[in-house]
This record gives sequence, C-alpha cells and structure tokens, in this order.
Amino acid sequence: MRDPNARLLLPRREILRHSCLGFGGLALASLFSREGAAQSLAPHHAARAKRVIFLFMHGGPSQIDTFDYKPLLQRDDGKPFPGDKPRIQFAQTGNLLASPWKFAQHGESGQWVSELFPNVARHVDKLCFVKSLHGTNEAHGGALLALHTGSDTFVRPSMGSWIVYGLGSENENLPGFVTICPTLGHGGVNNWSSAFLPGRHQGTPIGHAGIAARDAKLMHLSRPDGRDDLERAELEFLDRQNEVHRSAREYDAALEARIASFELAYRMQTQAPPALDVERESEPTRELYGLSDPTTENFGRQCLMARRLVEHGVRFVQCTHSYKWDQHSNLKVDHEKNAREVDRPIAGLLEDLHSRGLLRDTLVLWAGEFGRTPCAQDGNGRDHNPHGFTIWMAGAGLKGGHSHGATDDYGWYASVDKVHIHDLHATILDLLGLDHERLTYRHAGRDFRLTDVAGRVVRELYA
Repeated sequence: MRDPNARLLLPRREILRHSCLGFGGLALASLFSREGAAQSLAPHHAARAKRVIFLFMHGGPSQIDTFDYKPLLQRDDGKPFPGDKPRIQFAQTGNLLASPWKFAQHGESGQWVSELFPNVARHVDKLCFVKSLHGTNEAHGGALLALHTGSDTFVRPSMGSWIVYGLGSENENLPGFVTICPTLGHGGVNNWSSAFLPGRHQGTPIGHAGIAARDAKLMHLSRPDGRDDLERAELEFLDRQNEVHRSAREYDAALEARIASFELAYRMQTQAPPALDVERESEPTRELYGLSDPTTENFGRQCLMARRLVEHGVRFVQCTHSYKWDQHSNLKVDHEKNAREVDRPIAGLLEDLHSRGLLRDTLVLWAGEFGRTPCAQDGNGRDHNPHGFTIWMAGAGLKGGHSHGATDDYGWYASVDKVHIHDLHATILDLLGLDHERLTYRHAGRDFRLTDVAGRVVRELYA
C-alpha cells in the first residue's frame, strides 16, 4: 500500500493541461504549484544538516593503511590469515601484509591515523569514523552502484537524486545536485542518475574523470552581450513547439524534464559562472586548498568548487578522486601518491567550512566503494574487501573524534557494531531531516526507496 505520508508531486504543466483555461485555471495551477514546492522543501523532522559534500575515493582505499590501526597485523606480517577467507574473492590472496606506514594517535580524542594523512590527522576531533561498514559486492561496478544508489544489481536513483527529490534545491538558478569530474566507468552515469525519479533530480556533471578539474566547466554558460533577448525568444518558441507536441499526448515526464533543463540552463548563465570561479578566492584561501602545488591542485580545485557551490545553495556536491586507489600491487608507492593528492585539499576544506560556520549544517562524507584485504596480492598489494572498511563523516551534529564499530584483529571483517551501506544511507537521510522509510516513489507498481527494505539509522554517531 502506498505510504500516505510519501511525497506527491503534481507537475505544473500537467495541472495546467488538465485544468480549465482562463484565470481560474491558472490560479488553481499556481496554488498547487506553491503547495507542491512547499511540500518538496519540508523535511520529515528537524534536520541536523542542510547539504552534503561527498568526497569519493574511487578504487577503494585501504582501511588498514589509513584509519584502522591493527597492531596484530604488524606483528604477524607474512603469516597465514588465522581465520576463514571469504567464500568469494575477487582474486587470490596470500599471507598477511603489514602496513608500510606508521600509525600515531592525534587530537584530544586520540584517534589513530597513519602517516599517509598528516593534514587530515590535525582535524580528527572533527571526524566521526565508522570502522565497521560493509557491503556485498567485490567488484568495482557493483560496489560503486551500491554506495551511490543502494543497489548493486539494478539501475536505481542515486543518493544525491533522492536527497534533492526529498528536499529540493536552496537555489532555483543552480542544480540541486552537482558531481565534479565523475567517473565514466564502473556504472558511469548510473552513479549520479535519477533513474525513475523525475529527471530534474539527476546529477549535473561538471567535466568528467578524464580531464583536469581546471578544464571542467558547464558548457554554454557565457554568452555575448545582446544574446539575452534572443535566447529568451528561442526558449519561448521551443516552449510553444513543445506545447503542440504535449497537447496530443498524456503527461510525458521525459519531456517535462527536458523543458525544465532548458529553463534551468538559461537561469544558470548568471548564477553558475561566479559560483564556479575559484579565481575569485583570496590567495590564502587558494593556498589552503593547495592550488599552487601541482600535486594537490586538481583535487584542491574540486574541493574549493564544492565549498563555493554549497554556499550558493547546491544541496549535494560530489568530488571524485578517480580512479586511483585500486592497488592490487605497488601499494606503498601508489597509496602514498594518492594520499598526497587529497590530504591537503581535504584538510583545507574542513578548516574552511569550520571557519565559515558551514560545518555545523554541512555533512562531509569521505568514502571509497570498499576497503582492501589484510592479506597480500602479488606480494605488495591488496585485493578488494567489501566485508569491513572505514569511512568518516564530519559536521552535521555528529560526534567529533569518535569511532564507531570495529573490524576483526586483522581488519578483514566488520565484527563489532556492524553498519551496512543501507544503514549509512538511512543515517545520511536522517541527518538531513528525511525518514528513509517515508521517502518513497511509486514506480512499476511498487514503492521504492534508497534503502530498499532495509536500513537502520545509526544514532550512536550523533552528538
């Protein structure tokens, strides 16, 4: 049965088409439009966060080399794993491999962080670690889809699309969901797709993983002087043609989404360029994100763009460090290179958000699609491990300097206070004021939600 509390959206043009013509019909349509907008912007309960910045480490960082310190792994280097390995493995692994990096405790909370992240380590008292996350898929494609959409086997709306569907955007002249330099592999657009949700909730990509962040732009946003009237006339002509097309058909969600995208693109021409222009920032701010260093400039630019976008009212922004963390061999060389590229920008983002008062109601999420095995692959690498890995969050009224859950003594399996990806999604929605069981959408004869038929809000993370 359909949840009576679920959102009901009545598209503006459908109301206009089915209502009577004239001022009475227009007034009725206006009334429904206002009510629909108010409903789409009303959370189910008091929210701790208004917006999300998702820092996605594509490839799967190793939890046991970054934030999940395992003394027994160091002691038993080279010995066989004392437990049972998973029945299904992505590839064969050998004996235990100690972390090549030293760990130390940081902050008043004494959180353990490896020397891979010296700058992030200075902010551990802001971070809330989940060290018992687990999923079900050993392959990048399925694991990416699970993390982004809640399903590793079907095309489903992405997390960002669900959030914008539930809350709307805080700026009608910018997309509610932006993804910067997203991956085109391992599911590609399905990781930021709205799937069967209305198309206006789909993520708007800025560039893609194959180009540098400095070259990632929204196309056709700048126009020569005098184009404004002409473009407005072109859109009005296109709208009249669409009305002819629409009048002979039932409601067409794809057409409505296309029309909305044209209108948004027109409005974005004044709002988007300044929001994306990091050159407007002061030199100290640019230096904070590492824009003067070729090693950190690329991801630093993404992080700074993200901060500017959330300041301008974008609800969900994703930055992707792609596709670099998949170290089946050469773990030490490549993980060090990857960490150098993101450590300073992430620390800069946390410091900048905090100094501007934005961290209070901004949720920052750092995660890969899975972790890595404590046993070696090819002697000096680690294989995929979805059975137990670490992510962290910051801001949004979460406990700073806190660790939730644990893996076993060697870091392979989540073993204490386990958190499934559905639980993570339920918690993120709850922080934004959305009940994951009520945020539903009817499609193909059933109600769907981000957490499918599972999910538990992990309230132990809340301050």
